[in-house]
Amino acid sequence: MGRLLSVVAASAAFCAPALAVAAEPKATIQGQLDGSLRGDIQRAVGEADRPVENRFEARRRARTAAEDAIAVLRSEGYYAYDVQPDVSDGEPPRPVVRISPGRRFLLGSSAIAWQGEAPAADAQTAATSALGLKPGGPGRAAEVVAAEGRIIAAIQARGYADATAEPREVIVDHADFTLSPTYRIAAGGLVRLDGLEIATDGRTRPAWIRGLAPWTEGDVYDPADVAELERRLLDTGVYDTVTVALTPPEKTTEEGLRPVVVSLAERARRTIEGSASYDTADGFGVNARWTHYNRLGRADTLALLAQVSVRDSRAGAELSLPHWRKAQQTLKTSAAVYRVRTDAYDETGAGVQADITRRYGPTSYFTYGASLDLSRTEELRARTLMPLGRDLVTVGTLADLLFDRSNDPLDPTRGWRLSTRLEPTLIVGDTTLPYLRAVAQGTYYLSLDRASDTVIAARVRAGRIINGTVDEVPASQRFYAGGGGSVRGFPFQAVGPRLDDNTPRGGVFLFESSLELRRRLTERWGFAAFVDTGAVGSSGPVDFQDLAVGAGVGVRYNLGFAPIRFDIATPVARKRGEPAFQIYVSIGQSF
Repeated sequence: MGRLLSVVAASAAFCAPALAVAAEPKATIQGQLDGSLRGDIQRAVGEADRPVENRFEARRRARTAAEDAIAVLRSEGYYAYDVQPDVSDGEPPRPVVRISPGRRFLLGSSAIAWQGEAPAADAQTAATSALGLKPGGPGRAAEVVAAEGRIIAAIQARGYADATAEPREVIVDHADFTLSPTYRIAAGGLVRLDGLEIATDGRTRPAWIRGLAPWTEGDVYDPADVAELERRLLDTGVYDTVTVALTPPEKTTEEGLRPVVVSLAERARRTIEGSASYDTADGFGVNARWTHYNRLGRADTLALLAQVSVRDSRAGAELSLPHWRKAQQTLKTSAAVYRVRTDAYDETGAGVQADITRRYGPTSYFTYGASLDLSRTEELRARTLMPLGRDLVTVGTLADLLFDRSNDPLDPTRGWRLSTRLEPTLIVGDTTLPYLRAVAQGTYYLSLDRASDTVIAARVRAGRIINGTVDEVPASQRFYAGGGGSVRGFPFQAVGPRLDDNTPRGGVFLFESSLELRRRLTERWGFAAFVDTGAVGSSGPVDFQDLAVGAGVGVRYNLGFAPIRFDIATPVARKRGEPAFQIYVSIGQSF
């Protein structure tokens, strides 16, 4: 073992000089530069991958580094610079760049020179407003270029689809140290939209696609409308690729209208999916799903599914009809038979449901629907612990509203989400009871730095069942807490009141909160520290008598589209019989 360690140490010592050379800058930057500008120049110059061998090589590197430095200086508005490449004395020779940035140039007046016919007055006003260059600000090249893009976008949004930018004129005045750009913009003519030209070899009915266009014939072109049609088709999940684009000017009709081309590549007609899982408490589980896409030629999805596990086994079918009766509205219907086995209750039954989801804007949704279930529940009576079986018919309705203003569905770093869910329900059979189940949840994400390497995430969830006591409401429809998506550190259903034999009782009041610090260490790896709290109450509108607190840490590995997380958590105040810790593994952040 001693010999092996010596070899490893010697190898490390041998490699260290090479690593040090690899990290050496291509040239040494000298001169009076502020920290930010020096850092930008040094990054542009870069590092050498091998040592300098002679003075000729050193001088060549110095000249290349000087060109990189000049590019940075000009981009930051330093046009009165003095940059001198040189080589240091001594051996080995070192490339050196001596820099005097001079005075920074500021923005002067900006102007738009229309080439050809000028657009309408409202478009000209919008273009001028889009400039956004404030006289007296730093004359950065990136801001000058970005302003040109904003001008084009502003007039295209007002119907001038063929607007282009011709070479701009930028006057650099060394007398008053100003930078004054003039943008030469060719607006072209106002474009009005025609119908759709559909290119697909799939099964989608063209008439259905035409009904999704958010414009009527003769409307002025708006790029947002074209993008919205593309979004509507992509949202269905039935197509591998979707392209929606305006036809070239030569395709203009005799009426002066321009068609829009829709190109679709449909995914495979059928897919079969399967998965398996293992839980230390519930053992193995398997899932299978057979899906048929676009059977009706309107981006529909029909699925047959089956699941077998200790806790939840079921078989069913689902049908999804996107853009049902109107755009941005999806009808989902399902039917299933199921058997659920938990510590709190057992339930066997069959049910059907239908929901309609309406999208408002990119990420806001309103869902309403109804369901019908025939089931038998088995639970224990609270005082006698005798078995209680109930045959029930449950008629439920649903209203659910979701606002999502976060920046990523699976790994948010800023923004917020808010959801509310109301479920008016009537149960008849061995028990007759109308009640309302209400749940609201809010999450907030705060980035502590520009790169979002450190994020604070917070979540609050509250629920209440109105017009029903714990004993009246079937155990399968009460509130429970504990587990990976609830209060980490506690097993499933472990938070809240229990019967005398330690069976979870559930409640009519629910509170959960989470506070999590997320830190990205590298492009792939990160960690998290969190505290979760939760309470399930059985009396009063608000009940925190059994408040539970769990704390833990986790590791995150970025898969590219979302993180896979490994969390370990423990109860802060563990009661007798509770496990010392819980481990959770899943894809996506916990909330």
